[in-house]
Amino acid sequence: MTVQQEGRGGEALEVWIDQDLCTGDGICAQYAPEVFELDIDGLAYVKGADDELLQAPGATVPVPLPLLTDVVDSAKECPGECIHVRRVSDRVEVYGPDAE
Repeated sequence: MTVQQEGRGGEALEVWIDQDLCTGDGICAQYAPEVFELDIDGLAYVKGADDELLQAPGATVPVPLPLLTDVVDSAKECPGECIHVRRVSDRVEVYGPDAE
């Protein structure tokens, strides 16, 4: 997952999940299993480069180039509205519940 997708304006993007809002539906893991996974606690987490679940609050991972559409669809379809995709440079959310 070292390749980052350029978002609006040519910026690299990253994604994180707010577990406080996660409903555990698993839609994100269905869309992009390379990026998201449900843990035994029933909540979704982003996965690091070694497929390790990043469980620290606010943990982010780069959005992989071929998975941008899947990650964005996950953010749009998430019933808990807990998936946030933002630009790395200024941390402005471009997809998700806080996107402008």
